[in-house]
Amino acid sequence: MSQVFLYTDGSCKGNPGPGGYAAILQARLHERVLTGGAAHTTNNRMELTAVITGLQALKRRCEVTVITDSQYVVTILTGGGVNANHDLVEQVYRLLTKHTITAQQVRGHQGHPFNERADRLAQAAAYRYQQEAQACAR
Repeated sequence: MSQVFLYTDGSCKGNPGPGGYAAILQARLHERVLTGGAAHTTNNRMELTAVITGLQALKRRCEVTVITDSQYVVTILTGGGVNANHDLVEQVYRLLTKHTITAQQVRGHQGHPFNERADRLAQAAAYRYQQEAQACAR
């Protein structure tokens, strides 16, 4: 089974508001960056979407270490209860059955290079959706 590191982050301009996410997949010497967002969402939805997008990109069963600064995501990945975002949580749970998952929480904005990179990418995606929303409002 391949070992994959999945670095994720979500961002929101307002909460709710325009949001973005980033997922950075690394396996040996290969890397894939996935970003996107939504015009009206929440930070937690973007955090979960980053995980979903990263896991969906894997073509075969892998040992995945998800590295995130989100306690919310770690709680879900380790089987904790949730009160919201049931649609996304169900998707996460379905994807968890396809891989061997380990969750690792890092402190946000504390210099972890991949967490910082995911944060910048997620914020840039949220900014793009914010700009689109403002352009549509004109």
